[in-house]
Amino acid sequence: MRDPVCGMAVAPGSAHRLRHAGTEYYFCCDACREKFAKAPASYIEGKQPPKPAAAGSGMFTCPMHPGVVRASPGECPACGMALERGAAAGENDNPELDLMTRRFAAAAVLAAPVFLLAMAFDILPSVMPARLTARAVQWIEFALATPVVLWCGAPLLGRAWRSVLTRSLNMFTLVGLGVSASWAYSVIALLAPAAFPPAARMPDGTVHVYFESAAVITALVLLGQILELRARARTGAAIRTLLGLAPKTARIVRPGGAEEDIPLDRIRRGDLLRVRPGEKIPVDGVVVEGVSAVDESTVTGEPVPVAKSTGDELTGATINGTGTLVMRAERVGAETVLSRIVALVAEAQRSRAPVQELADAVASRFVPSVLAAAALAFCAWILWGPEPRLAHAITAAVAVLIVACPCALGLATPVAVTVGAGRGALAGVLIRDAAALQALDRAETLVVDKTGTLTEGRPRLASVFAAGDASQREVLRLAAGLERGSEHPLAEAVVRGAIERGIEPAAANGFRSVTGKGVAGRVEGRPVAIGGAGFLRGLGIDTAGLEARAERLRADGQTVVFMAADGKAAALISAFDPIKPSAPGAIAELLGDGMSVVMLTGDSRTTAETVAAGLGITEIHAGVTPLEKARIVAGLRGAGRVVAMAGDGVNDAPALARADVGIAMGSGADVAMESAGITLLRGDLRGIVRARRLSRATMRVVRQNLLFAFGYNAIAIPVAAGALYPFTGVALSPMVAAAAMSLSSVSVVSNALRLRRVAL
Repeated sequence: MRDPVCGMAVAPGSAHRLRHAGTEYYFCCDACREKFAKAPASYIEGKQPPKPAAAGSGMFTCPMHPGVVRASPGECPACGMALERGAAAGENDNPELDLMTRRFAAAAVLAAPVFLLAMAFDILPSVMPARLTARAVQWIEFALATPVVLWCGAPLLGRAWRSVLTRSLNMFTLVGLGVSASWAYSVIALLAPAAFPPAARMPDGTVHVYFESAAVITALVLLGQILELRARARTGAAIRTLLGLAPKTARIVRPGGAEEDIPLDRIRRGDLLRVRPGEKIPVDGVVVEGVSAVDESTVTGEPVPVAKSTGDELTGATINGTGTLVMRAERVGAETVLSRIVALVAEAQRSRAPVQELADAVASRFVPSVLAAAALAFCAWILWGPEPRLAHAITAAVAVLIVACPCALGLATPVAVTVGAGRGALAGVLIRDAAALQALDRAETLVVDKTGTLTEGRPRLASVFAAGDASQREVLRLAAGLERGSEHPLAEAVVRGAIERGIEPAAANGFRSVTGKGVAGRVEGRPVAIGGAGFLRGLGIDTAGLEARAERLRADGQTVVFMAADGKAAALISAFDPIKPSAPGAIAELLGDGMSVVMLTGDSRTTAETVAAGLGITEIHAGVTPLEKARIVAGLRGAGRVVAMAGDGVNDAPALARADVGIAMGSGADVAMESAGITLLRGDLRGIVRARRLSRATMRVVRQNLLFAFGYNAIAIPVAAGALYPFTGVALSPMVAAAAMSLSSVSVVSNALRLRRVAL
C-alpha cells in the first residue's frame, strides 16, 4: 500500500489514516494526511501523486529513502533520519549538522569527566581521595551524564520514541533503547541499591552503574552523525557544481541598441543577448550575429571548443571563446539544458537500484531480529555468565543494540547512486534512475540505430538522377517542395541541397507521411511521392528501371530514395551520411569489452552492410520500421540477453522503451531522451563507453557497500553478544560498539565518495 500523496510505501494499519467516501487511506505522516484532507480529489487512487520537486530546488529529502520529499524540514517517517535540504541551499546550510554539532560539543565536555572518573575509580581506586566514596562518585556521574543523555541526546531519543509510536522501528530505536536502558538502570541502581540481589551489589552496598556508557555512547553517536552528515554533504557536490555553472546576469540588447546587465531570471524567450569573450552563455539560444568558439566541456565533458556562427545553437553555462556573439534566447529558466540536467540528476539520486531490494527486505526484519538477539544475549549472560551476572547481561544487551544500527545498510545504495549520477553529469552522461545504471552494468548486447548514432545524422545530398525527360533541377525543385513538410534527416538534406544549388522549392499541399516508408502529396498540382521502392510499389509505381543504379549507389554507402511524379518513377535521389569520427574507436572498445553490437536501420541492407563493415559490426537488421525495431529488441530480450539500445530519433523511442536500458543521444529528439534511462549530452558514441565505465564503477561500489554492511553486522552482533568471551575472556564494551557503529556508516559514505574521482 502506498501513500496517495507522496507515493511512499505504508503498512496497512498505519497510525496516519483518513476515511474518504467510504474508503480508508493510509499515510506516512501527518503532513501528507493533512494535504489529502484539503484536496482529496487530487490524490484519489488511479491518479498520479504530484511529482516531487528536484533535489536541487531546496526541498527536503531523506538520504536513506530518497523518495521521501518534503517542503519543510523534519524526520523521515520510515527511518527517522533528518530530512536534508536539496543542493540548491548550499553545503553549509544544514540545520541538522548545526544541531548535532552544538549538542556534541556539550556532550563531549560533560562525558569526558564522567568517563575519566569512572575509569579512575574502577582501575586506580588507591589514588582517589578517601572522602570520595563509590556512592559519591556515582552521584557526580549522575549529575554530569544526565544532561548528556536527556538534552544532548534528545534528538536521538525523540526519534526513537516516534519510531515506537508509529511502529516503524529503525536505527534510532536501537540507539535510544541502548542509551535509555543504560541510564535508567544506573539511576535505579543509584537510588535503590537494596532492590538488587546481593550478588549484584559491591562490598560497600553499591551497585555498578553505567552512566559513563550512556554519556559516552550518546557523544559518540552524535559524533558519528556529524561525520556522516559532513560526508553526505559532499555527495551532492555534483549538483552544486552544476548549479554554480550558470552566470548570475546577462547583457541584454534592447530594441533601440541600448545594452544593460540584468539578472538571469528576467530573461525572456526572444530576448537578444550579447556574450562577450570569456563570458558564460546565459541561457540556451541561437547565434544571430558573430563568430566564436565555445567551450562546451562544462555540460558535455568534451574538451575541444566548438565553432559557432549565425544559426548555430548555444547551450547555457558553456563558455564563449575569443569572439563576441549576439544570441536570441530560446529556452530560459527550467527549460534550459542545464536545468534539465540538474532535474535528471536529482531524479536519479532519488531512485533506488533493484539490488537495494535485498537490503530493504533485510532491513524490514532487522530491528526485531536485533531486539531478539539482545534479549537472547541478556538471558545467556544471566543464566551462564560469571558474577555479577546482571551487570554482564546488561552490558551485552546494550552492546548488541548499539553495534547493530542498520544505518550503513540503508545508505549502501543511495549514496553510491547519488555520487555516481553526479559524476556522470559532469562527464556528459545523464542517468535517469539507478535501475538504468544496474542494467547497463549487466548489459551484454548493444543495439544501435545507424542514422544519428553511428553516423552524424545530418546527411548531405550526394546525387540526383532524373529518369525520362525531366531535368535534375526540376526533379530537385519538386522533391524539395514535398520534403519541406518532413522532419526526416534525409528530407532536410534534400531541401538544404536544393537551396545550396540556388533552387527554390516548389509549393506543395496535401502532404502525408507514412512512418519509416515515405511521403506523398501534390506539388504545383502534380502528385509526387518519395520513399523506398516498396513504398512506391505500394502506390502502383514500377521502379524496376532504377533498381540497378540504386544498388550501385548503396554499395558506395549512400542512402537512396525513389521519386515518382504523375504516377511514374521520375528520379533517384541519394544522400551520404558520414560515420561519426568517434564511432570506430567506441565500437571497437565495446566489442573488446565483450559486448555484442547489433545495428538497426530503416535504410537498405546494402547501405547498412557498407557502414557496418567499416565498424566491425556483423549483426545487421536493415529496412526495419520503428515498430519492427521495438520487436527486434523485445526478441533479443526474450532470448535471455540483457539489451542496451542507443538511438536519437523519434522513430527510436519505442525500441528505447523496450530495452533493458535505453541510451539517447543528446543531440537527438526530446522524445528519445524521455524514453531512455541514460542520455549522452554530446551525442557521441564515446559517451556509451563512459556510461559503461560509470555503471560498472557505481555497481561495484554498491556491492562493496552492501557486502561491508552485511558483513559488519554478521561479525559485530555475535561479538557484542559475547561470542568471544568463552575463548578470550573479553566482552565488547557498549562504548566501543558505539564507535564501531558510527564508523561503519562513515566508511560506507567514504567508499561511495571514491566515485567522484573515477576515470571515465
